Amino acid sequence: MSSLNALIAAADPSQSINPIFAEAKEVIWGGIAFLIILVLMIKLALPPAKKAMAARTARIQSELDAGEAARSNAQTEAQQIRTALGDIGSERARLLAEADTEAAALLVEGRARLEQDVADLMAKARIDLQTASGRVNEELQSEIARASAEAIERAVTESIDYNTHRRLIDDFIAKVGAAS
Repeated sequence: MSSLNALIAAADPSQSINPIFAEAKEVIWGGIAFLIILVLMIKLALPPAKKAMAARTARIQSELDAGEAARSNAQTEAQQIRTALGDIGSERARLLAEADTEAAALLVEGRARLEQDVADLMAKARIDLQTASGRVNEELQSEIARASAEAIERAVTESIDYNTHRRLIDDFIAKVGAAS
């Protein structure tokens, strides 16, 4: 196998003789290059990386603080809303009680007004009834007087003869002439 390795190394210079370990020159130059790059990275790349990480940490912390402030504000607003709801409930109860009181007062006032209106209407009805009764009585009396006058006239006309009638007229004329 070693002859095969030698043959491969002779044919391809990029291949090392040992497949596991690199040559010593390559390890030394690779180590020096690694150290140079490491030092450069530490001097040139590490400060900006630290600064970026610190800025990221500060940004995350400010977002956390803003979130905490928002949560605190939300809790305060929620408490205010709960308090306002309680105030709304008590205000609603107060307004309903006030409305009930006003409704009761209006009911009492309306009943009193209705009772007064009924009493006024009853008094007016009594007066109208008395007036109508008086009018009916007067009309009845005048109708009775007219009917009795007609009945008397008929009775007198039928029972009085011509001579008695003439004498009554003459007596009436004499009374009227003596009175004037």
